[in-house]
Amino acid sequence: MLLKRLVFGFILAVALPAMQAGAVDLENTIYLELKDGRVTIELRPDLAPKHVARIKELVREKFYDGIVFHRVITDFMAQTGDPTGTGTGGSGQHLEAEFSKEKHLRGALSMARAADPNSADSQFFIVFKAAPWLDGQYTFWGQVTDGMDAVDKIKKGAPGSGIVNKPDKIISMRVAADPE
Repeated sequence: MLLKRLVFGFILAVALPAMQAGAVDLENTIYLELKDGRVTIELRPDLAPKHVARIKELVREKFYDGIVFHRVITDFMAQTGDPTGTGTGGSGQHLEAEFSKEKHLRGALSMARAADPNSADSQFFIVFKAAPWLDGQYTFWGQVTDGMDAVDKIKKGAPGSGIVNKPDKIISMRVAADPE
C-alpha cells in the first residue's frame, strides 16, 4: 500500500506536469497531408486569433483538400489556398491584418495578401528558410513542428515567378482534435 502511494505521489508530483508540459493542443494543431508525408502545424491563436479561427473553419469545411501549391519559389516559400489555382482566388472573406513581431523562420505559416494589408483571404504560404523581410508585414498564424522534409519536396516553380507547371496538391488538412 505504501509503495502504491509513493508511485502515485511520484506521478502527480513529477510525471504528470512533465507530460502536460509536452502535451499537444489538438484543437490548435493541423495535420497537412502532402504526397511526401504528414506535416504537423501548431496554430498560433495568441498571435492571430481571427485568422486561426478562419483557417480552422476552412479546414473543417475541407476547403483546402485538393488545392494546389500554385506558387513555389526555391529557398523562399510555397503558396497555396486558392481554389482556382491561379493565385487570384480565395474563399471570398477578407480578414483584417493581425501583424505580430513573430519571426518568419523556417516552417512559419503566414497569410498571403495583395497590397492592401487587410486583403488576406484563404491563401497562405510556408517559408522554406528565414525570411526576415516578411516580419510584421504578413499575418503569422502557425509553425510547422514536424514534417518540413515533406514541405521541402513540394514541386518548385519557375525561377522568378514561382509559377508551377503541374503543381503538387494538398491531399487533406484536418484539425487534430476532429475525429477522422
